[in-house]
Amino acid sequence: MKTKCPKCKGIGSVVVDYKECDACGGTGFEDDAFDVGSHFKGINNNARAKFDLGGDEDIPCEVCNGKGQVEVYEECPYCHGTGQVNVCRDCGKLLDEKYDICHECGEKRKAEKAKHDEYEARRNAKRDVYVLDSICNMKDIDRDKLYKGKITRVERYGAFVSLNNNVWGLMRGDVSEYNVGDEIVVFITAIKSREGKIDFAPAYVDSYNLKRLTKSIPRTLIGQLEEKKGKIVRIDGQVQQIQQTSGPTIFIISDESGTTEIAAFDKAGERSYPEIELDDAVQVIGEVNEHGGKTQIESSSMVKLDEESTKQLHKLIDDALNRKAQPEDVEFLVKSDVLNRLKPKMYEAARRIRRAILDGRTILLRHHNDADGICSGVAMEKAIVPLIQKENPSNDAEYYYFKRSPSKAPFYELEDVVKDLSFALEDQERHGQKLPLIVLLDNGSTEEDIVALMQAKIYDIEVVVIDHHSPGDLITKDERDGEIYGATVAVDEYVDCHVNPYLVGGDSQLTAGALATEVAHIINPDVKRLVQHLPAVAALGDRAESGEVYQYLKLAAQKGFTEEHLAKIAECVDFEAYFLRFMNGRGIMDTILAVGNLDKHKKMIEALYNEYQKRIDTQLRAALPNIKRTQLENGIYFNLLDVEKFAHKFTFPAPGKTCGFVHDHVIKELGEDKPIVTLGHGPDFGVFRATDAVNEQYGFNVNEIVSKMIERVPQAGIDGGGHECAGSIKYIEGLGEEVLYKVVEEIQSLSKQ
Repeated sequence: MKTKCPKCKGIGSVVVDYKECDACGGTGFEDDAFDVGSHFKGINNNARAKFDLGGDEDIPCEVCNGKGQVEVYEECPYCHGTGQVNVCRDCGKLLDEKYDICHECGEKRKAEKAKHDEYEARRNAKRDVYVLDSICNMKDIDRDKLYKGKITRVERYGAFVSLNNNVWGLMRGDVSEYNVGDEIVVFITAIKSREGKIDFAPAYVDSYNLKRLTKSIPRTLIGQLEEKKGKIVRIDGQVQQIQQTSGPTIFIISDESGTTEIAAFDKAGERSYPEIELDDAVQVIGEVNEHGGKTQIESSSMVKLDEESTKQLHKLIDDALNRKAQPEDVEFLVKSDVLNRLKPKMYEAARRIRRAILDGRTILLRHHNDADGICSGVAMEKAIVPLIQKENPSNDAEYYYFKRSPSKAPFYELEDVVKDLSFALEDQERHGQKLPLIVLLDNGSTEEDIVALMQAKIYDIEVVVIDHHSPGDLITKDERDGEIYGATVAVDEYVDCHVNPYLVGGDSQLTAGALATEVAHIINPDVKRLVQHLPAVAALGDRAESGEVYQYLKLAAQKGFTEEHLAKIAECVDFEAYFLRFMNGRGIMDTILAVGNLDKHKKMIEALYNEYQKRIDTQLRAALPNIKRTQLENGIYFNLLDVEKFAHKFTFPAPGKTCGFVHDHVIKELGEDKPIVTLGHGPDFGVFRATDAVNEQYGFNVNEIVSKMIERVPQAGIDGGGHECAGSIKYIEGLGEEVLYKVVEEIQSLSKQ
């Protein structure tokens, strides 16, 4: 920094010596010896005025000011004649021209700047401001923290600030700018007693991080709540469901030990904790009590867990649920090589169903609407519903988490999946339920199922299939010692678990009812005695014959069921299913199948079976005289019936059943060992029935015939399928005669193997 030279005072030169004044000769006065002319008189007068002299006084020399000497000047060596020097702007120390501050002052300035920057950073940084939950008290607050509160009262001496219902204090001073209800950030200036006397002061912060301060209490597992009634607890869990009632909001929360209800109330019918959503990991603090006979927590606070805590909780829950979902190792109800080879898939199906129950997902059962399918559905229902009731606290949990619906066709139709998806998405929207696990019983294996399965998979819905229909060609297979142990088929791309005897070298004689009952037993071993006769009913309803069937008949006999009575049960199930149509008929079917209302079972069977026989007799009287019978050149006995013209419509039995009864009548006449094929047809459909003999001797297979008809009459829009000896075909009405003609040709072309 440039400043006036301190040596020369900015002149640029300094006095180095003195010499005699030439003007006065060293006298110090003007010389008056010479005659003063008029010109000099003016100068003398000026000099006298300058020195304020009288007329008789000597005049001092104006050059030396009366001293007689004058200064001798030289260039100032300090500033080199410039009159200015460069010094430190802070301390004034002389510096080189290129600097304006000395090293010491520079370092001091750096330190001060760093200190200032730190202060500014602290001032501008977001502070943490805490909101107390409703059960925090004086012991939970800290003088070093900032708190958010609400003005509850304003007086001339200050304003009362409430942090929650348990902690409040006085903010002293001028509070004229505040009103009751204002939110304010404060800090504690004094805690006068632990009984609640606190002084606050306003904390002027522009921005801050809002955090919730929860009471420091240890975590309680949901499975331990029974021991904590009347106490304040903290649970960490995952939100499974959110239900808004006309009063409180009910949150269904689960952790690694169980599930419970959390009741939260702000205003009647108003959603509490709107920021909490399905699947969030939360921490809940509240009091344990009992509601409707079940344990419930009345929430005081509920907050989302941070990311790290959420990960830890999810891992705890996932590991615990996987362990809990793993079914017990139980023996099959009968001895069977096919079941043994299917065991891994059956246990996987059971595990997936058990896990869905634990996850709080709805189990949506879809089954074919015949004796085999209904036996499958009822067996699974009896295993699943008790587990749902055990895992969920609400009394109506089974209605939220379990649905059983019949399907008219022996495959998962678009009509079915559209209904299922519609209800599932609506339940998710209205009741906060998770998307369901779909379990398909006695359907789901064939190519006809793929379109519906594909649609379900668009929503990432998990699907389990337990079926015994032929799934078509195997894509890959694993053979050991000549036996198939595992295979994949077309539908496996769209299902998560597929149980089917064809995948391990079996066939349709092991019914879906048997498979589903075995899986039900794995899911819940307690239902063994209740459902062990259902596989026999399913087998008789599906006309299955195998070593397993005979064992299931013996198992049913242990409960007092004769084969004749079991056959009546199967026929009554089919009869009642016709009238129930798309209803599951839970109570009625329980009675018919002897898994509920046992005191009414025999009366129900007697009443239904008599009506069943009457209607069949009526139908057969119309149909039998109109059967077109012939023995084809290859030896097959072929029977053709137009069920549209020669059978009663819109009543039991339906066309498929009518064809079956006609086929049975022909078998009684000709014998079971004969190769017999019966085809009942309408304008746009056909129904096949065939004896095992025609399958064994000629390789007759409904699915193969349908496939060949698709190739031979592509314009007819053909589809269909089923079992080898029982199935259906659909086609365009205008090409019905051509399709039937080609079908007869195909059957006639079969030769003995």
